[in-house]
Amino acid sequence: MSTMDAKAISGGGEEASGMRSETLGESGRLGEINRRQAIRIAYLIATLELTFLFMHFGIMPYFVKTLGLDSVGFGYLQTTFGVFQLVGGPIFGRFADRFGTRAALILSCASGSAFFLLMSISTSIPLLFLSRLPAVFMHGLPGAQKVITDLTTPSQRADALGKLGLCFGIGIIIGSALGGVLSTKFGIFVPAYVGLVGSLINTMIAMFWIPLPAKPKSDHRAKEHGTSQSGSVFSIRQILHLMKFPGVMEVFIIKVFAGLPIGLFLIMFSIISMDFFGLEAVESGYLMSYFGVLQMVVQGLVVGKLSNHCTERTLLRLSVFIFAGVGLGMALMRTVWHYCIIAVPLVFAFSMLATITDSILTKSVPASDTGVETPASPALTSAHKQDVLRHVRAHR
Repeated sequence: MSTMDAKAISGGGEEASGMRSETLGESGRLGEINRRQAIRIAYLIATLELTFLFMHFGIMPYFVKTLGLDSVGFGYLQTTFGVFQLVGGPIFGRFADRFGTRAALILSCASGSAFFLLMSISTSIPLLFLSRLPAVFMHGLPGAQKVITDLTTPSQRADALGKLGLCFGIGIIIGSALGGVLSTKFGIFVPAYVGLVGSLINTMIAMFWIPLPAKPKSDHRAKEHGTSQSGSVFSIRQILHLMKFPGVMEVFIIKVFAGLPIGLFLIMFSIISMDFFGLEAVESGYLMSYFGVLQMVVQGLVVGKLSNHCTERTLLRLSVFIFAGVGLGMALMRTVWHYCIIAVPLVFAFSMLATITDSILTKSVPASDTGVETPASPALTSAHKQDVLRHVRAHR
């Protein structure tokens, strides 16, 4: 072979490798754009679902009064909702691990549609209790968390999950105020109609804008950790197995027992506003919106900065300690102004606990059990690019 031919072949190889590198760069940029878009869509879905949910919470005490249900019956109704959510949480998580986050979000939004449909036709107390049943699969916020876990690296995860707190705050502000205004101006059933239409739109968004995994998840990594994706969605053994990973059980117990009081308070807040504070539906909505504003301020300005300067375990202990003080303050609360003061440390502890525990738990369990789709993982995508580049160089 002549020297000229060798140079031509060498030049052609360099040109081809350059074209491949440029193609990889464009593919990487396109993947980054798609990743950011999917995360924004997950934030949007979570915000809309929380908006409709808090719109529902705000008007429920006034809604049940039209059906002749007293405060005790309302407590049973809200307890039923909470039990269905508690039972459905692990099942929803297994469903997301088996079928992907897109299918899980579609299921959550479709369940929300069924929830508001049943509520809109609830003309009797038994039908009203039946409308709580779809709450088993109404887990838009955990579904969004799985999408974010899928598309972020561990170092980015706490900050990305923390921004879901902003979605929570927006949902409280808009939903609480909107529910009070709609029920007062247009009728007590109108918020249910709005929630039904909005949930159907949310379902369409999840169907068309949340991407499918590029290929099915491999069972290899799951088997390395002793887990399997082939088990039933309702497998209690698979769910309990996750508790055996180091640190998972302790953090999970803290999350449940520290978060339970605030969860009950939020669910029962509308009845507290009506019976304890003597507020009307619109006033109750505005008060709940105040909680949402605090949530946004704390989540946007405080949690992220503290997570960058303190360890997760330190922040977890701090949030639990503050929760203990908040509990004492709530026991002594007598007026709306007392609530407005107590709400500040309450929101801080609530936001910090939710963000830190979610971050710790997603790092403690294998990727196959957090809804992570392998092709979408930035770390694995980067490794794949490096393998391709090495392959290109080997043929230069």
